[in-house]
Amino acid sequence: MRPAVYITRKLPDSILQHLSGHVHIKMWDKENEPVPQEILQEEIREADGLLCLLTDQVDEKLLSGAPHLKIAANMAVGYNNIDVAAAAKRRIIVTNAPGVLTETTADLTFALLMAAAQRLVESSDFLRAGNWSAWTPMELTGQDIYGATLGIIGMGRIGQALARRAKGFNMRIVYHNRSRKPEVEKELGLDFYTDLYDMLPVCDYVCILVPYTSELHHFIGEKEMNAMKQTAVLINTARGGLVDEEALFTALSTGKLFAAGLDVFEKEPVNPDSPLLSLSNLVTLPHIGSASRATRLKMAKLAADNIIAVLSGKPPLTPV
Repeated sequence: MRPAVYITRKLPDSILQHLSGHVHIKMWDKENEPVPQEILQEEIREADGLLCLLTDQVDEKLLSGAPHLKIAANMAVGYNNIDVAAAAKRRIIVTNAPGVLTETTADLTFALLMAAAQRLVESSDFLRAGNWSAWTPMELTGQDIYGATLGIIGMGRIGQALARRAKGFNMRIVYHNRSRKPEVEKELGLDFYTDLYDMLPVCDYVCILVPYTSELHHFIGEKEMNAMKQTAVLINTARGGLVDEEALFTALSTGKLFAAGLDVFEKEPVNPDSPLLSLSNLVTLPHIGSASRATRLKMAKLAADNIIAVLSGKPPLTPV
């Protein structure tokens, strides 16, 4: 009898066909609606493998009711939705999808930086609302990008890919990271800052690209925003919990920061009534950092390949 795998969201047929030759599949067949936790709890009881998304809470309670589970394959780079310690205790392998979304996420991060800096969404809304009556010298003016200083928090794969894009705009690039990366500094001409508070005041743009952990909850808050220039732009395409959203609202609404761009929020989907969404100097996206068709298919296939490998008695391709 083939191993049973539960998939928490509807995936393209090509991925299902790839998996179906190796395992028996059950799937939550709705694309735009997360599987309810109580249904996931029921379905996982007989599952040998789980292909899940970052919106699925794979916690101690869920795992305690999954006696046959051998692998939880997360279709994401981050895995803060999975209780890794609880999985390890039960000898359940956890995998993620690093590498395949690096370039797409770096593209999106730089696009978000440009949109926030040059007020593109605000300007489009201004035009569509019929407010463009004449050309004026200073209306809707933004911040220059070429030659500005970019601060990157987290110099992993995506951070390095973002730095390569910024080099094309002749930006000075500085970074703060858990450990120094001399080879990357030499390749890309980066300046390393051990102390975040020394780096923030020199930056025109700050991009957050670190993984979320409980220790980094609200890593960027009121103190960090106060250390930044009033003309600075803050970009977060990592995880929502890294930024204190109340502090960000205050900074943007009082002019402490020029603008910000968020692809991620502390609670997703973000509440449409969130005060953040009332701000014209905040560009917001619905967590689409890896949203090219090619990249999403690669992510799904890598998750499927991890499941196939583990349930065939082989080592996982990308273990956490």
